[in-house]
Amino acid sequence: MGLILADDLLGRGLAQIQREVDSAFDAILPVPEDSRARLVEAMRYAVIGGGKRVRPLLVVTVAEMYGASRSAAIRAACALEAIHVYSLIHDDLPCMDDDDLRHGKPTVHKAFDEATAVLAGDSLHALAFELLADERVSCDPFIRAELVRALATASGHKGMAGGQMMDLAAESEDFDLHTVTRLQQLKTGALLMAAVEMGAILGKLPDEGRGHLRNYARDIGLAFQIADDLLDHEGDEELAGKALRKDEGQGKATFVSLMGAKAARAQAHALSEQAIGHLAQHGKEADLLRALARFVVERDR
Repeated sequence: MGLILADDLLGRGLAQIQREVDSAFDAILPVPEDSRARLVEAMRYAVIGGGKRVRPLLVVTVAEMYGASRSAAIRAACALEAIHVYSLIHDDLPCMDDDDLRHGKPTVHKAFDEATAVLAGDSLHALAFELLADERVSCDPFIRAELVRALATASGHKGMAGGQMMDLAAESEDFDLHTVTRLQQLKTGALLMAAVEMGAILGKLPDEGRGHLRNYARDIGLAFQIADDLLDHEGDEELAGKALRKDEGQGKATFVSLMGAKAARAQAHALSEQAIGHLAQHGKEADLLRALARFVVERDR
């Protein structure tokens, strides 16, 4: 597939998934007519109209590759996105990264207040598992249970939250490349891995048949984070929609600080091509995944 066609395919895929996820969250989160309204407004502020929706795109694309319902996959994708967004809300808090901007607009604790931001994050975390337990995701309770397990494992101390703890420790400890890689496999990679796992679960692909998808997710996860480090090092804050060069200011070890920008960029591209290689057994149905693997290293935000 040519680069222009791949870019067009991915652009249309991302635009569609953004519309579907926004529409789903709009329906899922009506604002109540009582004192909870501010909380739900904060949740809506965080989940509607922002983000690239890479994780939902992975869930839906893999699910459809194996014959699952798109509507069911969208709800599962919203569960994963709820976890991702909750993590961003908490990550932006003064006790964590203390950021004022996210996706080009004030962070939730700035637009509302810190207490509301904490509760909005907590509520999105709970909402994720409420969505996965719903029969609209699957009438099969075993599939729903496996989806819950996959997302819970990826979210907690064995996944994203554990990686975030390592990231906090990176401010005061000297991390080598192996440790930074492990940190990012947890902090960023765990939810990307969960996205392909959840799509495969919805598509009823046996566990032993998911190895190539896990390898794909592992490689794009690392490529994604190296690209993030490069953006933080040399990107445009206006395009990124958030503060940059914070890692360098805090003295954190990153792929760029440990490898240098040139080597890091080469490694990101190598991982992207390696990820595409894991899809060799698939035909056109995986073109969106191939385009996404290239996008994660070529993006400017």
